[in-house]
Amino acid sequence: MRTAHRTCPICDAVCGLRIELGDDGRVRTVRGDAEDPFSRGYVCPKGASLGRIDEDPDRLRTPMIRTGDQWREVGWDEAFRAVEKGLTDVIDRHGRQAVAAYFGNPTFHTMAGIFYRGPLSQALGTTNLYSAGTIDQMPKQVACGLMFGNAMAIPVPDLDRTDHLLVIGANPAESHGSLCAAPDFPGRLRALRGRGGRIVVVDPRRTRTADLADEHVFVRPGTDALLLFAIVHTLLAEDLVTPRVGTEGLERLREHAVPFGPEAVAEACGVPAETIVRMARELAAAPTAAVYSRVGTCTADFGTLTQYLVDVLNVLTGNLDRPGGVMFTRPATVEVPWGPRPFTSGRWRSRVRQLPESLGELPVATLADEIETPGEGQVRALVSVAGNLALSAPNGPRLARSLRGLDFMVCVDPYLNETTRWADVILPPPRMMQMPHYDLLLLTVTVRNYTRFSPPALPLEPGQLSEAEIMARLALIASGRGADADPRELDEAIVGELLEAGVRAPGSPFEGMEVAQARALLDGDSGPELMLDAMLRLGPYGLSLARLREHPSGIDLGPLEPRLAEVLGTESGLVRLAPPELEGEVARLRERMAAPVPPMLLIGRRQLRSNNSWLHNVPALVGGSNRCTLHIHPDDVARLGLGSHARVTSATGDLVVPVEPNDRIMPGVVSLPHGWGHAGSPQRTAARHPGVNANALTDDSVVDPVSGNAVFNGAPVTVTPAAGPGGAGPRPDAAAPRRTAFPSVT
Repeated sequence: MRTAHRTCPICDAVCGLRIELGDDGRVRTVRGDAEDPFSRGYVCPKGASLGRIDEDPDRLRTPMIRTGDQWREVGWDEAFRAVEKGLTDVIDRHGRQAVAAYFGNPTFHTMAGIFYRGPLSQALGTTNLYSAGTIDQMPKQVACGLMFGNAMAIPVPDLDRTDHLLVIGANPAESHGSLCAAPDFPGRLRALRGRGGRIVVVDPRRTRTADLADEHVFVRPGTDALLLFAIVHTLLAEDLVTPRVGTEGLERLREHAVPFGPEAVAEACGVPAETIVRMARELAAAPTAAVYSRVGTCTADFGTLTQYLVDVLNVLTGNLDRPGGVMFTRPATVEVPWGPRPFTSGRWRSRVRQLPESLGELPVATLADEIETPGEGQVRALVSVAGNLALSAPNGPRLARSLRGLDFMVCVDPYLNETTRWADVILPPPRMMQMPHYDLLLLTVTVRNYTRFSPPALPLEPGQLSEAEIMARLALIASGRGADADPRELDEAIVGELLEAGVRAPGSPFEGMEVAQARALLDGDSGPELMLDAMLRLGPYGLSLARLREHPSGIDLGPLEPRLAEVLGTESGLVRLAPPELEGEVARLRERMAAPVPPMLLIGRRQLRSNNSWLHNVPALVGGSNRCTLHIHPDDVARLGLGSHARVTSATGDLVVPVEPNDRIMPGVVSLPHGWGHAGSPQRTAARHPGVNANALTDDSVVDPVSGNAVFNGAPVTVTPAAGPGGAGPRPDAAAPRRTAFPSVT
């Protein structure tokens, strides 16, 4: 037996784990790392199951190529030659704009996913770039870009010091804090109340987070912006505004807020006017306070406007960039710009629907349009990295049908799943325990400054390739260098770019050196490790990879501190309280206030033992509360005459799903968890617990007009009795697929 220290790579909480490994490399036990200064021994059911996830017998171990209607295992050289031929044929016949790339959520949790995403995108030479960002978080980043001039300047609640926490459309007790990384979020909430603080949760469901709060307030899905504007209205009308940072646009904000008084919005959002006024007064009166909102509002109508209003409240109450309020994490690595400053979007638009680019990518909601619509620039090839678009994208069944018609598709993925089954080539990365790990993005949004590196716990097996080599070879193929190009050349080029910036930067540890001299100082067993070492040495704490290796349980870098001036990127140097880019959304919200309320609205649902679509093949994580059922209020069950199953119908499809009456959900609202729909899957456990694809009901024609983010929450649906499963699916029907669903593997 030996012990490996590792950051859990599954969700956003960056918990430290102690993993006991046998001589055979099998995981014996997984426990929380009590010596980790951030997570302090906490572990959730997902983290405790890391060994079973990593050792899943249904994971692909070797590359796969489709031949007709069958898959066959091949060697890496043959697989990359097939990729080279497939991409080259499309590019030669139709140009580079005919190629698209999609980067799924897990790419944000691996070093290779982060370091090689940019080079691969650049090598493809296309503007048809997509990611999970426009599925779940782009409104937050666009709102921060508009307010702070920097889309990566994301304020996070100073959770361990705040006196008042207002949570809107987030369930961190189960998500563990999306864009607010906090191990043991439930314990931190209990500690907040234990020191006399107050927690208010606003959500259409009474979630696990609401159970830990002082108060839960029901709100109608898609009306969060109305509620927040009414709170802003109250603060301004009652002169409860105490901004502590330099701002511009306060008077224009005051004009915007006039129509959204508490009485005016109460009927539309379902929150009594007196409750809204009290919430505003309590927020203003608290010694310190933080407003936090996430996926529930990012994926609803007015997502960007809502995220903007969240931080408007943090500014108006004097809680931006202040201990106990919301602050900006100072990561251990040098901060690399992820877009222009001052922030701008719409530098290009999608071909079919003219939707604007944000942070260098287009809305995934329009990918099917780009594949299906003939003409110059039609997408005919797709590179997909760690994505299951058939289940995660709006109107997923339509997108799955469009994938069948591609000329070529290559997927970097460990599974044959609902999306990769339409690929021509699948390139499986190694197991998580075989890869180095550092959370480059998540450590920019932790509620305390902290860092931790995890070396590989297990070596690669003979014939395996690292994820870094897979990604590097894809980038070299896309650039025209070919399948036989040496991936180490790309690694050295990336490291060289980092060092060149360092030798030119005043105060840098590499200042004035030759690049070769600086390169000789770096430590690492792989390209990503060398890149990380350079970024640590260039970072604000003067750390190195060697120093992190000496502290396998992580290093505490202290509490969050005020640093707005360091991250602010607006031309004026002030926080923008009334960005003109949001004027149209304010006008649209006024119209929404008077619109009739649909009889039934659909929302998603977080599950503690689930993570998107890729944990349903682990026996310990399915069953019990982790089931795909329709949560609906008992009054609605009686009113609609529902039995054991219901048919849920939307503008895009219909599903038959088991009914689970639940008085924790608002009347007029139903909830389905996302990531299910595994009928017929070769993943054996998932196939026994298939559930249904909630995104058969979500509409890809509806997006947040500012950020392009998909709108999943608040979809109008009708619910009727159903005898049982069967006979349900997407609408309208499509032509027969070019390929069979799950061909046999030989």
